[in-house]
Amino acid sequence: MGSTLRALRALVLLAGFYLLGVLLLAVLAGTDYLLFVHTPAAVATKLAVVSVLLAIPLVRGLLMLRTPKGEEPSGLPVTEADEPELWRTVRELADQVGTRAPSRIVLMGDTNAAVSEDARLLGLLPGPRRLYLGVPLMQGLTEAQLRAVLAHELGHYAGSDTRLTALTLRGRVQLLRTIRNFEERAGSTEARERARQERKNAKAEAKGKQTREVDTGRAGVTYRAMARIYTAYAKLYLRATLADSRRQEYAADASAARIAGRDATASALREIPVLEGAFGFYVRCYATLGAEARLLPPPGEVFGGFGRMLSARQLELAGLRSELPTEQTSPYDSHPPIADRVRRIELLPADGRADEAHGAAISLLADEERAYAALEDAVLTDEVRQYRRTTDWQELLDGAMAGSLAALNTPLHRALVLYTKASPTLPALLTLIDDGQLWQLARRLPLSDEAVAAKGRAFREFVRPTLHNSLHSMVMAEFSARSRMRWEFSWEQSAKARLLPAPDSAPDDGPAELDASIGAAVDRALADHPDTAPLRALLPPAPRSSRETDAPR
Repeated sequence: MGSTLRALRALVLLAGFYLLGVLLLAVLAGTDYLLFVHTPAAVATKLAVVSVLLAIPLVRGLLMLRTPKGEEPSGLPVTEADEPELWRTVRELADQVGTRAPSRIVLMGDTNAAVSEDARLLGLLPGPRRLYLGVPLMQGLTEAQLRAVLAHELGHYAGSDTRLTALTLRGRVQLLRTIRNFEERAGSTEARERARQERKNAKAEAKGKQTREVDTGRAGVTYRAMARIYTAYAKLYLRATLADSRRQEYAADASAARIAGRDATASALREIPVLEGAFGFYVRCYATLGAEARLLPPPGEVFGGFGRMLSARQLELAGLRSELPTEQTSPYDSHPPIADRVRRIELLPADGRADEAHGAAISLLADEERAYAALEDAVLTDEVRQYRRTTDWQELLDGAMAGSLAALNTPLHRALVLYTKASPTLPALLTLIDDGQLWQLARRLPLSDEAVAAKGRAFREFVRPTLHNSLHSMVMAEFSARSRMRWEFSWEQSAKARLLPAPDSAPDDGPAELDASIGAAVDRALADHPDTAPLRALLPPAPRSSRETDAPR
């Protein structure tokens, strides 16, 4: 379907919204007329009030002529002087696609690329264009793959997709706003009816009379009926416009394959879901590691670290690339499934361009480190920018883990407070275990109904996983508080805790892996017949108080 036909259909669908509103207003007016002719004036007047109340949301929807503009996503605008190579590449691809280049490029902090256009007169007149490009996307793609992504986005301009957005967006916004107005009025009517019945019941109860069950089933029924009418039209509207969106994606993919090559386009489509998952993992486990301790990575490393993690985990990521994500399809999806898009591209004939531009796409930026730092300033909130910057990732890990362990509040901590009415310390817990009170303490843990009903060995098996995790954390916190452990930072795998040698140990004693050392001792302490001796032997000695240190010999 050409852009002219798509524009015509979008206009018809938008006109359908207004026509539906006019028809409903006409039905309400006609109903009021018949009521005044054939029913007593008092009854007709009451029903006319209902019609007026129903007409208000209809009129509001019809008179909403302007589509509210969404906020522009936070990012770093770059000029041609800032990034000449990136701009040169975008202009070159725009010429090949056969469209006008964007007037603004904005670097983003996510694994996405998108285009927009501020078209006027419902898309009849073109407007300023913007290209949004995620820096993490550039870190993970080759230059050839990035060219395919850019050609895809510029293909949306060539297909007039961005100019038609104003038409389809207006219809969606007006439909959703009208439905929301009716639902809000239905909710308000139901709330008023509930309050009225509750007041009536309160008065009856005060007089010793029987109360009635609150029933608001019929309150707001007319508003909900109107909302259902518009919901039905909204489903038709969305199915039609989103089907167009999916066709536009296929057309943009074809444009990318023609300009950037079949293999680069297919591999870029395969890579994007992998990068999305990897970046989400990176943000959770690295970039925001120190959030609770109000710590940030070194300047530029909030985004710069992602490239380091990708380089270190290439083997792990290679396995993800081989399998395309399986997605549930829906008529309300704006994009076709990635697997289907890749299949279509890979069915195209070979074009002999498999060996083009294997260098990293991030090299298109004039100064990567400067761009990372500037992007942080652009996208991080004012509050986050006030966090303390660490000198390196190891310091960030140490600070984050020390703060996390110091603020530990496990289910076992809370159960210990309930049981002893005292501070939940590890020595106090070990004393309870030695006194044979572990399983009585365990009854204070949050328990499922099955665990509450269980006894003996069955009960112990229910609670042992929670006890194990909590006790393990308490022991780690004890080592951290006594400076007998350190964390090993790694881009390849999760951080590992290492047990530092005791001050009086042999010089050759190196750090041992702490998790392995603690696990067996914790298991012994939580056995059916608990034994805390291995755990006590493993724990570092408590520091002497100043009084003990200063005591005369």
